[in-house]
Amino acid sequence: MPSHSLTSPEIFQHVRIVMGMVVGLSVTRLLNGLVRIIQHPKQTRIYPVHIGWVLTLLLMLLHFWWWELWLVELQVWTFETYLFLIVYAVTLFFLSAFLFPDSISDYTGYEQFFIARRKWFFTFFGLTVVFDLIDTLIKGPAHYAMFSIEYWFRVPVYLVLCGIAIVSSNRRFHLAFVMLGLFYEMSWIIRHFETLQ
Repeated sequence: MPSHSLTSPEIFQHVRIVMGMVVGLSVTRLLNGLVRIIQHPKQTRIYPVHIGWVLTLLLMLLHFWWWELWLVELQVWTFETYLFLIVYAVTLFFLSAFLFPDSISDYTGYEQFFIARRKWFFTFFGLTVVFDLIDTLIKGPAHYAMFSIEYWFRVPVYLVLCGIAIVSSNRRFHLAFVMLGLFYEMSWIIRHFETLQ
């Protein structure tokens, strides 16, 4: 091993490159899917709930890249932490792929596709909620203290809603879930992540 010991910010920059590649692939997948819909509006019937989750996931990906900057303050880096962050980013990529697969020719449109494949989507969405909790704990007590009791309420509520979304094909529930989720995410970001201080 070289005599020079790496600092935490140097290690973080190294890890961030791999995370950035995976997040970039996820954003690309979503944007390509939206562009395909715009280019060929009559090719596949769109579904507002599907579009709502696309917008929510785009916001989540941008937010993920924004909040992970706090990892620069992590004092000790281990391979387990690195692997966890990569798996977290890969899970977000899977969500992107579930929203825009290579083909939905077996379905009449995005509504039938989304409802038929919702179990996969919401299982992975629930995983991201658990990963977010672990990620928050990794950053230490000073980090998660700033969220107050709301954070500890938010996690189980999201998990319960994901569980309902897995078993229920009720269109009204899915529309309400995505609308509330999108507006809540925007509120959460504005209230807690406006600046990285």
